[in-house]
This record gives sequence, structure tokens and C-alpha cells, in this order.
Amino acid sequence: MISIKSEREIDLMRHAGHINYLTHEEIKKHVKAGITTKELDKIAYDFITKNDCVPSFLNYEGYPASICTSINDEVVHGIPGNTKLKNGDIISIDVGVAYKNYHSDAARTYIIGEVDNKIKKLVEKTEESLYEGLKVIKAGAKIGDIGAAISEVAHQNGLSVVRELVGHGVGISIHEDPDVPNFGKKNTGLVLKAGMTIAVEPMLNLGERYVYMEDDDWTIKTDDGSPSAHFEHTVLVTDTGYEILTGEK
Repeated sequence: MISIKSEREIDLMRHAGHINYLTHEEIKKHVKAGITTKELDKIAYDFITKNDCVPSFLNYEGYPASICTSINDEVVHGIPGNTKLKNGDIISIDVGVAYKNYHSDAARTYIIGEVDNKIKKLVEKTEESLYEGLKVIKAGAKIGDIGAAISEVAHQNGLSVVRELVGHGVGISIHEDPDVPNFGKKNTGLVLKAGMTIAVEPMLNLGERYVYMEDDDWTIKTDDGSPSAHFEHTVLVTDTGYEILTGEK
């Protein structure tokens, strides 16, 4: 069921989103060669809990960490561990923050040191596709408009769109209805209404779109071993557009 949020609920999500943004800003200070993904996870946990919030992902359906750390050909849901970041890596860091049981969800992909121009372009264009997807959001627009805008950026730049994983509603649960695909046709799908809160999260690959799940039952990787990038914001649909809840105030 798709929920329309009250002003009280939106205010709680704004706070969760603001702490999510600040968590990313804290993590960003430490994302460099030599640090382990487990150390980044502890930094995130400590920051979120210090700010009277809860990591949304920790123990969600058995997930064992506070953030997702997906390196190179890992698309999403990489579990933090003893892997050290090194020069030439890219890493997607996905953060969920809950405040008084209301959630926010946001991801960024970081470049460690120097990378090939193709990989740099992958990261830049994935972020661009997120904002192109957000531009079409307003009450009366349709879900397909978002995916069409995202996939247009991807295909114009020779990138592929992961189809097995999609954006989603956010609120009292970290994953709610509706699904928000990163592909689709304009003027198709569910009509957006003011008060809906959704996470838009393009996942684009440098190679083919196909993915598989690792034996840990969480980590999703590209079939062909090509790098993947991921960006995400939680947004509020308004009558005239949208408000990013996980961005800088």
C-alpha cells in the first residue's frame, strides 16, 4: 500500500534525512586508500547513534552491518569487512537512518585516487542520471517518467541500467510501495501524488546490465565483472516538484 505522509511524518523524515546527509559527510572524510570497509561501518554506526538515530540497515532481514559498501563490480548490498580500499577502486556507500521509526535512504559512489576515464565517466553520469530522474518528479507525473529520464542518460553514454534492483517508497519502513524502476516509458505507470516519499537510486554498469548474487545472499555483482556505480536520494513529492530529504539543507 502506498502511503501519503502527514506533515508530522514528513518532519520526522526530514530529520532522518538530514542525519543521513551528515553521516555521508562524516564518512566522506575517511574514504581513502588503506581504510577497511568495516572501519567505515563503525564510523557510520557511531555517528548515527550519537545523533539519537538508528541505522536502518542493521539487522534488517538479517543484514549484519549499518551501511552497505560495494566495491568496483559490486553493485549494491556489499557487506563491510576487512577489505582495504586501494587506489583505483570505486565504492558505493549506502546509508539508511531512522528517527522515531521513520527512515531515510541515500547512496553515493566515491572514487579512490586515480581511475580510468571510463570509470570516472561512469560515476559522473550515474550521479547525473539521478538528478535527471528527480527533475521530472511532481504531483501528476508518472513513475515511468523517472525511469525514462534515468535510462536516457545511461544509454546516451553507453552505460547499462540494472533492472533487477529498483528504487522504492520510504517511510515507516525502509522499503515501501511503490517500486521506482530506473527504466521505463514516459507517461506510464503509477501517478505520483503530493506527500509520497520515494527513494530514487540508479545503478548503472560500465558493461552489460546483468547481475548475480554472491553466496553471502546479499552482495550483488555484475555478471561480466565490469564496474558499477550507485547514487540515491530520498525525496518528497510536492505539488510543484520535489524536496530532497537526504540532501544538504
